[in-house]
Amino acid sequence: MARIGLDVRFCCDHFPGIGRVTYELAWALGELEHGHELVLLHNPRMPNTRFDIAALGRLPATYLVEVPYDPFSPAVQWFLPLVARKLGLHLLHTPYYLAPYAGLPCPSVVTIHDIIGHRYPQYLSWRGRLLFELTMRLAIMSASHVLTVSQSARADLMAAYGLRAERVTAVPWGVSRRFAPQPDGRVAALRERYGLPECYVLYLGANKPHKNLERLLRAWERLASERPALLAGWELVLAGHRDPKHDADRRFVAERHLPQVRLLGDVDEAELPALYSGAALFAFVSFYEGFGLPPLEAMACGTPVLCAYASALPEVVGHAALAVDPFSISEIAEGLGRLIGNSALRRQLGEQGLRRAREFSWRRAAIRTLDVYEALMAVG
Repeated sequence: MARIGLDVRFCCDHFPGIGRVTYELAWALGELEHGHELVLLHNPRMPNTRFDIAALGRLPATYLVEVPYDPFSPAVQWFLPLVARKLGLHLLHTPYYLAPYAGLPCPSVVTIHDIIGHRYPQYLSWRGRLLFELTMRLAIMSASHVLTVSQSARADLMAAYGLRAERVTAVPWGVSRRFAPQPDGRVAALRERYGLPECYVLYLGANKPHKNLERLLRAWERLASERPALLAGWELVLAGHRDPKHDADRRFVAERHLPQVRLLGDVDEAELPALYSGAALFAFVSFYEGFGLPPLEAMACGTPVLCAYASALPEVVGHAALAVDPFSISEIAEGLGRLIGNSALRRQLGEQGLRRAREFSWRRAAIRTLDVYEALMAVG
């Protein structure tokens, strides 16, 4: 029996996306009958309104250990090696590049989800660029093995940082079982709660520049101008965690007086399946993703997807979404118009999406992750 450490301090409000996938992986690992002990390192003092960490501790052979420092604290560099040694860990997995870079008494795994900071340094301050490159390179150099989440992200990592193929493994994310078509009553209650119309196009995600929200809004503006009758009764709803440093979408909506656009902001995790299920269409035209979880969750809820043909997104949606060029406003507008005006196509894509989503599971991701753990521990 080995003792495997997983750092779940990232399951907090500051890391909504990374936190969600880390939580799902921890849960799936805890449900596996693998014969090991799973030690989850957490910090109960970090703001967390999203994830039930205590529930993880009730899984079989799973234990919670408190770490008094947040992921950004320099103290992590000496404290986590000390904890790993004290606990007798046989392996430590950090699901982000803010990891201990030296002194660990065991093999280590780090998950690098994407290289947005490297590909698009203009989105960071000069201090942010320096910190990103330093911590990313330290994480990659010090880890025994690197996990990433798609073949696209794996190729990017290898090209950008000179990683040898045998040092990096792509393990696609799964989709939680709670993402499924929701009962009419639950969807109706959500619509009433937020004042949503019967027909809405949904975007769910952050408002960072690579999410390409301005082009989505410009495409909506073009459609509203050229085919106003088509959009009668429809709204474009932008939901998800907002970073105040990237407020261009809000300013664009206000300055252009865009019709039928709703900036919904953050939505409670428990309400997301109904929000997806209630949407007549999910639009995700991000031009760079390490994986792309929201389109997969939308498909799992039976919602048709309009998706950018870029980076890892084709690996996720396959042929079950209508693909568009994320840099072409006219193509995005054409895709929106085609789906809004064709209920049969929406129904067809919704059915294809349901089948596609079944190919992704957190259990499968946990098994493949465990294979990496066990291979490293066998070598020592």
